[in-house]
Amino acid sequence: MRIVHNLAVPAAFLNSLTAILLLGWLHATASANDPELVHRHAIAMHGEPKYAAGFSHFDHVNPDAPKGGSLTLAARGSFDSINPLIVRGNSAAGIREYVLESLMARSYEEPFTLYGLLAESIATSPDRKVVEFKLRAEARFSTGERVTADDVLFTWELLRTKGRPNHRNFYNRVVEAEKIDARTIRFTFDENGDRELPLILGLMPVLSVQQTDAEAFEETTLDGLVGSGPYTLAEAEPGAAVVYRRNPDYWGRDLAVNQGRYNFDTIRYDYYRDDNAVFEAFKKGLYDIRGEGDPAQWATAYNFPAVDDGRVLLEELETGLPKGMLAFVPNNRRPPFDDVRVRKALIRAFDFEWINQSLYHGLYERTGSFFQGSALSARGQAADAPELALLEPWSDYVEPALLDGTGQMPSTDGSGRDRSMLRDALGLLKRAGFESREGKLVNAGTGQPFSFEILVASRDQERLALAYARTLERLGIEVAVRLVDSAQYQRRRTSYDYDMIQFRWGASLSPGNEQRFRWSSEGVKTEGTFNFPGVSNPAVDAMIDALVAAQSREDFEAAVRALDRVLLSGHYVIPLFHLPRQWVARWNRIDRPQQTPLFGFRIDTWWAIPE
Repeated sequence: MRIVHNLAVPAAFLNSLTAILLLGWLHATASANDPELVHRHAIAMHGEPKYAAGFSHFDHVNPDAPKGGSLTLAARGSFDSINPLIVRGNSAAGIREYVLESLMARSYEEPFTLYGLLAESIATSPDRKVVEFKLRAEARFSTGERVTADDVLFTWELLRTKGRPNHRNFYNRVVEAEKIDARTIRFTFDENGDRELPLILGLMPVLSVQQTDAEAFEETTLDGLVGSGPYTLAEAEPGAAVVYRRNPDYWGRDLAVNQGRYNFDTIRYDYYRDDNAVFEAFKKGLYDIRGEGDPAQWATAYNFPAVDDGRVLLEELETGLPKGMLAFVPNNRRPPFDDVRVRKALIRAFDFEWINQSLYHGLYERTGSFFQGSALSARGQAADAPELALLEPWSDYVEPALLDGTGQMPSTDGSGRDRSMLRDALGLLKRAGFESREGKLVNAGTGQPFSFEILVASRDQERLALAYARTLERLGIEVAVRLVDSAQYQRRRTSYDYDMIQFRWGASLSPGNEQRFRWSSEGVKTEGTFNFPGVSNPAVDAMIDALVAAQSREDFEAAVRALDRVLLSGHYVIPLFHLPRQWVARWNRIDRPQQTPLFGFRIDTWWAIPE
C-alpha cells in the first residue's frame, strides 16, 4: 500500500514562494495527466443523478421550514460512549447524524446517489478504481478550523486501522491515498475494487486531526468528538439523556443539500429502561415523535385523550424500499444449527398465521425474501437469463423451487395446533439425527437433549420468543428465553455469544458492500459484523462480488435476486414479518413536509411549529 500525505519536497523548500508555485504547477500537471478524472457535483451508483448542478433543494423538504424550537426523541437502554465509529461500547444516539459529516450527502429520493457536502465535487476514473474529492473552501469544523485534505487522510487511516469492521474492510481496499493539494484527495483501489467504493468513501465521516486523540480512539469515552456537522454535543449523561445544540456558525447551512433540514435549535434524546416506559412517556407528551413498529400498540393503544382531541396525529406513510428481513437468527456456528435440516425444521415450526392473529391483530405480512416488496426480490419469480448465468457455477447452492420461483414460505391453518406443520418439522429433525424419548427431542446417537436459549433485549422480543418457544416445546425442544439489559445484549451479540437472537437487516434499492458486512464468509470469525447467523457460503460471496461489480441496473438487479435465492436456499434465519407501511405518531407541535421520500420519513426535515 502506498500512502502519500504530501509531495516529496524538503520542508524548508515548501516554505518558500518558489515551492508554492511549484505545488500549483504540479497539481495542474497532475490534472492534465488524468483527463479521465472529470469533477462533478454528484455521483449515482447506476445511471445519472436526479438533480443537476446548481439545484436549490431536495424535493422532499420544505425549503421554507421555520428554524427554532426543540425536538425531543426517546431512546431505550443507555450508552457508555459517544463514539459510534468503534466496536467497543454502546454509543449515544445522534452523534453520527448531527455532529459528524461526510464528504458527500445521500439523496433519500434515489436508490444510491450522493451530492457534494464537505466535498464540493467528485471525480472517478471510468472503471471507478480511482476517486478524487475536492473539498469546499468554506468547510469548517465546529472549532472554526478549516477542513483539509490532511483531516480526510487522517480519518481514513484511523478508521481503516481502528474503526468498525465495515470501515476496516472497505478502507483497506485503498492501495494509494494521495494529498493532491490542501483541498484535494485521491484514493486508488486495489484490483478487487468495485464500483461502489467511491460512494462508500464519499460517505466517510471526517474527523479533525487536531482535535482527535488517535491513540485512545478505540476506548469508550464521553468526551465529545469534534465534527463539522450542524449540531454540537451539549450534554451527555448515560442512562438519562444526550442533547445536541444547533451551531449558529455552521458552515454548511446555505448548501442546497441542507436546505429545509436541521431546523430545531436543540435535539434531545431521553433514555428509558424499557418499551413500556417509552410509550407512557409519549402519551404524556415527554417526547415528540414516535415511529410505531408494534401492530398491537397501533391497533389498541393509541386511544388516549391527546389522540382523540387532535393533539397527537397518527399517520401511515408509504415508502419505496424493500421491507428488509426481521428474523429469529440461529447461530450457525454452533450445533445443531449448523445442520440445514434443523434450520428448515425451525422455519417450518414458526406458526406465523396464529402468532399474527394472536399477538398482532393480523396487521403484519409474512416476509419471504431479504428484499421483499421490490424488483430485487427473488420470491415468486423464476430466475432470468442473467441470473442463471451467475448461478450456473453454484447450482448446488440453490434449491430448484427457489430457482424457478415456485418456492413459498410455509403456512399453517392458524389454529396454533396445525398437525401438518408439526409433522413436517419433526420429519426434518428425525432426518437430522433426532428422535423423541419420553416427550423430549434428543440426539439419537448421544442422547443429548435438543435445548437452546433465545437471547432477547426487550419485552416485545420476549413475548414473541415465548410464543415461538411454546410451539417448539410441542416438538420436544427445550427453549429458555433470556431477557438481558442492553449493554449485555450488545456485548454478547457483537461476540456471537448466543444460540438465537432476533435481528432486522434493513434493505435499500441499492444494496452493495454492506452485504459483505452481513453475509461474507469472513464475518464468521470477525467480531462486530452483522453476519449474526454465521453464513459461510462461497456462492453468497460470489453473488456479492457480482452485485457490487455490476455496471448496468439490469445486471445489478439480477445479481441481487441471485443473492436472495442463495441466502434463502441456505435457510440461515427464521423469517418473521414486516409492516405494510410506516406508522408514525407525532404531537401537533411538530410538522413535516408533505412529500415522503423513497426511504420513508426523515426527522431532519421536520420542524417545530412556531408558538
